[in-house]
Amino acid sequence: MKNARLDRRRFVLSSFFFILFLCFLASINEVRFDSLLKFGQCALASSMHSQSFNSISSDHNLSATSNASASSDDIRILIGILTLPDQYQRRHFLRLIYGTQEAPTGVKVDVKFVFCNLTKEDQKVLVALEIMRYDDIIILDCKENMNKGKTYTYFSSLPEMLSDANGPSPPYHYVMKADDDTYFRVNNLVESLRPLPREDLYYGYVIPCPSMDPFKHYMSGMGYLISWDIVEWIRESEIPKNHLEGPEDKTFGDWIREGHRAKNRYNAKWSMYNFPEPHTGCTHELWPDTIAVHLLKNQEKWVRTLKYFNVTAHLKPSKLYHIP
Repeated sequence: MKNARLDRRRFVLSSFFFILFLCFLASINEVRFDSLLKFGQCALASSMHSQSFNSISSDHNLSATSNASASSDDIRILIGILTLPDQYQRRHFLRLIYGTQEAPTGVKVDVKFVFCNLTKEDQKVLVALEIMRYDDIIILDCKENMNKGKTYTYFSSLPEMLSDANGPSPPYHYVMKADDDTYFRVNNLVESLRPLPREDLYYGYVIPCPSMDPFKHYMSGMGYLISWDIVEWIRESEIPKNHLEGPEDKTFGDWIREGHRAKNRYNAKWSMYNFPEPHTGCTHELWPDTIAVHLLKNQEKWVRTLKYFNVTAHLKPSKLYHIP
């Protein structure tokens, strides 16, 4: 009996210690599992953090660009190309022309197509699709015209259109009105503006053609640029409102003269000029210092101009095409 009781005690003790041993092993494994789990979570979190940091870094770079564009050294330019709603092919062509030009670092150049209210059902569909795809169209509240106030409506509408409490002030340093048969070389335009004042400025090609005095007459409608304060003046002043009809570039010059505006003027002649042919007093041969070429009325003139300036020089080689 004593031996049986002793055996039972030994069995109970052995079982007890064995259970303790199993619990100990389980606890060790749990610690290891928790450690592995925590390590995995840590690695995952580290990976996610790394991805998040890359996104923040990218956003930061975008923000830095935005901040740079608000600094005192940058230039913000709006080029408004006055055209007609039905000029779909011309707009697509000009998107190629300006979309393949890169503005210098820290410079913002926006090209917008400007016309009056749509009047046809097909325009309401096709122009809407353009806006959805490109977002580069301004539709003015006016009846389509050339010399009966369209230019006034363009400039006077901008302060309200571009008003944004969260955006830079002013939204643009300079605003340009341009024709859709003018080719602007954006980098040369920007470099010509760098040393110029950002207030009370009137810039362009002086008319009449032989004149070099920007204070005598007015700037050609091929493309003239003004500082933002003059844009605001056009909206507020009664002078433009009371004088809307007439050749739009000459009428604009009349506003400036009557309002005693633009004490700062810049004549960009002969970096701006009409296409060399047919030869007139307003033409000039194509040359490297060109800012703008006007009267590109057909594809041949456009191609000759683009070829001269070697605009396809940066075409990347590819097995998908062969252009000799």
